Amino acid sequence: MKTSVSPESASPEFPVPEVVCIGETMALVTPTDAALSQAREASIGLAGAESNVAAGIVAAGHRAAWASRLGADALGARVSSELARRGIQLWTENDEDAPTGVMFKDPGADGSSVYYYRRGSAASRMASGFLGADRLEGIRIVHTTGITPALSPSCRAMVDQLFTAARAAGALVSFDVNDRRPLWSLEDAADTLARLANAADIAFVGRDEAERVWGTATASEIRAFLPGCALLIVKDGDVGATAFSGDSDSVFVPAPTVEVVEPVGAGDAFAAGFLAATLEDRPLADRLQAGHDAAARVLRIAADMPPIG
Repeated sequence: MKTSVSPESASPEFPVPEVVCIGETMALVTPTDAALSQAREASIGLAGAESNVAAGIVAAGHRAAWASRLGADALGARVSSELARRGIQLWTENDEDAPTGVMFKDPGADGSSVYYYRRGSAASRMASGFLGADRLEGIRIVHTTGITPALSPSCRAMVDQLFTAARAAGALVSFDVNDRRPLWSLEDAADTLARLANAADIAFVGRDEAERVWGTATASEIRAFLPGCALLIVKDGDVGATAFSGDSDSVFVPAPTVEVVEPVGAGDAFAAGFLAATLEDRPLADRLQAGHDAAARVLRIAADMPPIG
């Protein structure tokens, strides 16, 4: 397996980022003139929960890096150039023997279907030691999601090691459950996602996905199920979000009313807004509101990431 390190990841010209987000970003192909089965034209974009969060943090005025592996191919170059254009530092390895993953979106009147072509991708080859404590020195928050451990056994081992390395470096561990049903069995997902969320310093989970994976129907039940997480954020769609911090009383902030154009990416935007406000040491209610505000901006557009500028 041949790899090369992105110049941005090793250059002393780049200041230490405040947040590092680790996970796969794929090329996203979306038909623009018809359903996928009949389309003759399409657009090419990006799809990646962790890079969405990095983009949101940069848009909020903070420094963020995205760490992953890409194929040494045209789609990998496209992912890199787009993220760099947004001011995100690239901590990446390019693999000459494995491709950049691809996702196809098939828009429909009742919602969009998605098709993943990521098995054996360069990102799925991330393994323990990908980011050590020395590389994370000076980082305030390390963020990943439940998508990453689902990519492969080596990625799952990498996430376990990442939690340890982040804490050794003095960083907070942020984890978004972000369950993706097609990637692994419900049994594997339930066990691994619970273990990682419970071990995180900050964990985000949707009330609906928690009910689907763990059978916990309310925010209070989720908290009882994940007592070890220092700061647990339960998102409940257009209802609002509840934060549980230690033994303190929970804090609830209702979601604003938004005319939704496209829901994809809103959860990542919420996490980015919340983490950016955390970097600013804002009160818990303000952090939840910042998450809602960031999600609302993405819900009003057809893209997964906030606009540049």
